[in-house]
Amino acid sequence: MFTGIIETLGTVQHLENDQTNLNITLKTPLAQELKIDQSLAHNGVCLTVVAIEGDSYTVTAIEETLRRSNLGDLKKGNKVNLERAMALGARLDGHIVQGHVDQVAECTQVEDLGGSWKYHFKYDMHPSRITIEKGSITVDGVSLTVVDSGPGSFSVAIIPYTYDHTRFKEYKVGSRVNLEFDMIGKYVARLMEGYTS
Repeated sequence: MFTGIIETLGTVQHLENDQTNLNITLKTPLAQELKIDQSLAHNGVCLTVVAIEGDSYTVTAIEETLRRSNLGDLKKGNKVNLERAMALGARLDGHIVQGHVDQVAECTQVEDLGGSWKYHFKYDMHPSRITIEKGSITVDGVSLTVVDSGPGSFSVAIIPYTYDHTRFKEYKVGSRVNLEFDMIGKYVARLMEGYTS
């Protein structure tokens, strides 16, 4: 489990295809605190540490993960949002995040509001993938509150701290981001499907 509060950014050092898998090596100060088999969220995707060397570590993304997320878009030098798994008994500062990406969305507009930013996204509609105004959404692993919600679209407001300490400062129209919809909303939608089908 994660909270959607990004700890730091990692930098992609090396990418290696291994059959249908992608091995991703990242450089980060967190590397020295990690251990093999530890789970870390990468742009919101829970991956397992398989190797550590100095200030770098490696994780493996399998075909299913690459199909559902933006990790296959990574290039050497790209920044990645990182969060370690939540410690039992710690404060839940964001919301309950599983690290299981539902789909990729596309940025359609970035508004500079003079002290904050508003990002608009569109995504493929699905009965269990909904947003509600003032509900929670995870964008590339960042726990956020939905500002506007429409059919297959939503927006979020970003404060300067989040802008400076996550990948948000790199997003522009056309940027692809990972979405994890609110877990409670997904369960409610699944229960409702059972009553209507």
